[in-house]
Amino acid sequence: MEDNKKARVLALYLPQFHPIPENDLWWGKGFTEWTNVGKAKKYFRNHYQPRVPADLGYYDLRLPETRQAQADMAKDHGIEGFIYWHYWFGNGKRLLERPFEEVLESGKPDFPFALAWANESWKGFAYGLKDRNVLIEQLYPGNDDNIAHFYKLLPALKDRRYITVDGKPLFMIFKPQQLPYPKQFIDLWQMLAKQNGINDGIYFVGHSQLDPDPWSLADYLVNGFDAVHYVQLSAFYKEQGLLIRGYKKLLSTYLRWTPRTVYYRDLVRYWSNNIGREETYIPSIIPGWDHSPRSGIEGLILHNSTPNLFKTHVKKVIESVKEKPLEKRLVIIKSWNEWAEGNYMEPDLKWGLQFLEVLKEELYNGL
Repeated sequence: MEDNKKARVLALYLPQFHPIPENDLWWGKGFTEWTNVGKAKKYFRNHYQPRVPADLGYYDLRLPETRQAQADMAKDHGIEGFIYWHYWFGNGKRLLERPFEEVLESGKPDFPFALAWANESWKGFAYGLKDRNVLIEQLYPGNDDNIAHFYKLLPALKDRRYITVDGKPLFMIFKPQQLPYPKQFIDLWQMLAKQNGINDGIYFVGHSQLDPDPWSLADYLVNGFDAVHYVQLSAFYKEQGLLIRGYKKLLSTYLRWTPRTVYYRDLVRYWSNNIGREETYIPSIIPGWDHSPRSGIEGLILHNSTPNLFKTHVKKVIESVKEKPLEKRLVIIKSWNEWAEGNYMEPDLKWGLQFLEVLKEELYNGL
């Protein structure tokens, strides 16, 4: 961790860009996220699709050279580390684990990392199919499985590269409310951590993307979480008046030839609040969003995300955490490489490195 930056910026990382047998079965031989990215279409004039990667190209995450290039690019622009999405479906079943396992075993890239458990079932609709059938179900078999899960991740948690907060390895859970007994799960892992040499325990972060969130901050804390990563994708709708919300719902119900579309500039105003000032809240930075490559007209588009608007967003998010101790001055980018969600920091043909350059400027400006 550098002490000459205004904030500790981490980026969520999708380890999907390589073929696996399950994807071959569900979507066809050789499927990766690039398949959805490549077939994306425009839904209206000036809709930015398809999106084409620039410097890193249509990469394959089985290649160590790709992983190194990503880490070098992130580090050069002030990002402290990646938070890899981790998939554990119960009874030892994992998916998309190869890129991270190779990072762990090889020691390369020498770039900080943490893990986030994406604890949800995969359904065809959300991942690009035309139906809503469950492809693989998220299960919670009980304590034996929780123990097996912990020990599978123990080598990563003890790796010198693992990102910590006050000496505790950071571990995020995507849907805390879906855990049958969240406090029991966290208490068990805290006990196992201390028994295995992680003396200060684990820094548990709950991921909150629901609006309204069924849990209050107090609910997260009483269930054993140390902090909440608050993603404000739907905050815009909550702040609008009832009449405007009703009108937009009418349009989205009866005029569905395009996905729901909101101007990025409008959301920037609502994201730029003081949520990050609370020590136990970790704010998010959202470079963009366009789910239409995966879900067509059922998706959400944040239209016209530009480096200048992103600069305003980044500046205010970083400003919101400045009074915290540096160790907890955390900000999480959603995301580094979610290309089929239009949600990435990696360079594309339209903007190149400009989003990363804006981030670096705001992190170091004035220091």
